Amino acid sequence: MNTIKTKIGRRAFIKNTSLAGGGLVLGFSWLNSCKPKEAGKMAAKGMPKEWFEINGYLKIGENGLVTIMSPNPEGGQNVKTSMPMIVADELDIDWNDVIIEQAPLNTDLYSRQFIGGSNAIRFGWNGLRMAGASARQMLREAAAQTWQVPVEEITTVAGVLHHQGSGKSSGYGEMASAAAQIPVPDEVELKEIKDFKIIGTSRKNVDGFKIATGQTLFGSDIYKEGMLTAMIVHPPAFGMKLKSIDDSGVRSMPGIKDVFTIKVLDDDFERQHFDTCTFLEVVAIVGNTTWEVMNAKKAITAEWEPFESYTEQKRFYGGSAAQTLNIPAGLESTTNHKAKMSEMAFNQGQTVRKDGNPEAAFKNAARVIERTYTAPFLAHNCMEPMNFFADVRNGKAALAGPLQKAELTEQALSARLGMPVEQIDIQLTRLGGGYGRRSYAHWAIEAALISQKMNAPVKLIYTREDDMTGGIYRPMYQVIYKAALDEKNKLTAIHINAGGIPESPLYANRFPAGAVDNYLAESWTINTNITIGSFRAPRSNFMASAEQSFLDELSEAVGKDPIDFRLELLEKAGQNPVGENNEYDAERYAGVLKLVKEKSNWGSNENGLSRGVSAYFCHNSYAAQVLDMKWENDKPIIEKVTCAIDCGIVINPDAATNLCEGGIVDGIGNAWYGELPFKDGLPEKSNFDRYQMIRMSEAPREIDVHFVQNDIDPTGLGEPTFPPIFAALANALYKATGKRYYHQPFNSREPV
Repeated sequence: MNTIKTKIGRRAFIKNTSLAGGGLVLGFSWLNSCKPKEAGKMAAKGMPKEWFEINGYLKIGENGLVTIMSPNPEGGQNVKTSMPMIVADELDIDWNDVIIEQAPLNTDLYSRQFIGGSNAIRFGWNGLRMAGASARQMLREAAAQTWQVPVEEITTVAGVLHHQGSGKSSGYGEMASAAAQIPVPDEVELKEIKDFKIIGTSRKNVDGFKIATGQTLFGSDIYKEGMLTAMIVHPPAFGMKLKSIDDSGVRSMPGIKDVFTIKVLDDDFERQHFDTCTFLEVVAIVGNTTWEVMNAKKAITAEWEPFESYTEQKRFYGGSAAQTLNIPAGLESTTNHKAKMSEMAFNQGQTVRKDGNPEAAFKNAARVIERTYTAPFLAHNCMEPMNFFADVRNGKAALAGPLQKAELTEQALSARLGMPVEQIDIQLTRLGGGYGRRSYAHWAIEAALISQKMNAPVKLIYTREDDMTGGIYRPMYQVIYKAALDEKNKLTAIHINAGGIPESPLYANRFPAGAVDNYLAESWTINTNITIGSFRAPRSNFMASAEQSFLDELSEAVGKDPIDFRLELLEKAGQNPVGENNEYDAERYAGVLKLVKEKSNWGSNENGLSRGVSAYFCHNSYAAQVLDMKWENDKPIIEKVTCAIDCGIVINPDAATNLCEGGIVDGIGNAWYGELPFKDGLPEKSNFDRYQMIRMSEAPREIDVHFVQNDIDPTGLGEPTFPPIFAALANALYKATGKRYYHQPFNSREPV
């Protein structure tokens, strides 16, 4: 198996950084390495006098510079660099002659213009290649017509057209005007994978210099002349609604323009998948400056009251019909949530999958192993709190800010404003963190409604407390795993009973389904008025933790090495699979386990190290991890994480490595600390003074990432390394302490 290896250690990172005055100072070598290429390009070639648009993805200047549009939002996953790399490779242009621009929302030009589900590259792969290849073909045809030679005889190299027979050559810029007049071809020939020159090579983040030097990139950076600042006040607890406000003392405060209530969505609005809105009616405060509005926000007096239970219609993504959701009344608490989930352990859930005769297998078992795993509500805690700019005047709406699902938000805005989508313009900024939170754009609608009311441009800003106490959260989960063993210690059956508040985490057709003759998967849910939504690797982030922790314990029970035990199950799933709906490819799954076993030197008994392994399939990719832990001064130290991942063709190895590292560190932090408890409808943590995040000193001292090299089209990468690290950590903790960790977060409970 061929692999691509990239590696970074914390010590290596620190060599290029220093801490001064409590702040992070980037090393000059790093800053210099990502200085803007645009300046050098313009100095060498000058600003083009004219740009020629070849298609919606690119335009070429008469001097040969090429601007490539990056269609999808940039949330730190580096698609703004990687997506144009795909276009540039098929175009056959020198990367040094490429300038990248963030494309605005334009559903006529771009398809699926959003990020989520680790699908940006996966779904954009063919379209981006076609965009580059089509432009190259149009340039070749322009050259062929100009030189009066067959187009088949025109070749390209690094932005230059050649005709060997006549010895003629021309830069792309010289043919751009003629190429722009040629119809876009219906069919083009794409490159052979072996001929890629840019794809598969590391390219620096095109916004790196701008980020490091604080240039305008994020929604929080936006400033427009005459812009007002707005904030909102929402109910203090879930299960409550606004009764009345007393704004008499606020209106006279310095800089305050107006105070009023807004209804975010109409009562009869049929919500789509990402139209989750925690509080339908909120108080808007508008003023000149952030400081003035924040002071007014503290001074306003509002009265709240419990709401009655109600229903809402929602059409889930890809669903053909709307579903009715029951929203219960009441002020909910984590204590009651736990009690309700425990009760579900005694009830039979809905059977989602059944193979063989699991009832008989458990009845005849020599031994049954049963374990319960739980996880709490989690807050997203994006670095940049929610914000959005809106200018809704004269029948038009101009908006800008961080969104993951802009084209879906546009539809909700159209319905709420009573304005055709053609009159709505959304500019996409970089996301200061997303993780699913910015899929739910109620704050963009709030900004638009406030601007419409004020007849002025407005920037809406959430405080950290607004975001953490106003949803949207990772659901609360529970799963019970049971395994039946015969008298020879052979696994004969597995039973999974999984549920959550308010959704189930179950993926019934994933491993170990297909690897066990007798298999039963059941699912259940509990309604709540606490709003939930996508969290990095939805559902997988919990199921991987529970599944891989259980398999680790099961391997010990049958007396087998944890990796060998998993490989035996995968061998059966590959050679003699049970059932027909197994989602995963057993060979690829086994491949990452074998690779991580090799690269981590699994089986070596390094003095003082406790090692945990985990592997998982999600978002069409396969990841396996080995976490090495040791104890220093009575504290666990993560010495190293070795990660193997199969995500198909890797576009930008450095960027891919960053994604893997980020997922691993993020997962460890959530596993250690992530928890948002509720009492009487009120989140008990509202800022980082109580909601602890992982610290630099707690991150792995080294992360060693290895990519399987193959010719499979790219699959997901932003999320697949996140779920398995929870169990890798739990399994290493077991090796270190002799005790199993069944309930997240691991640091706040005594292990069992």
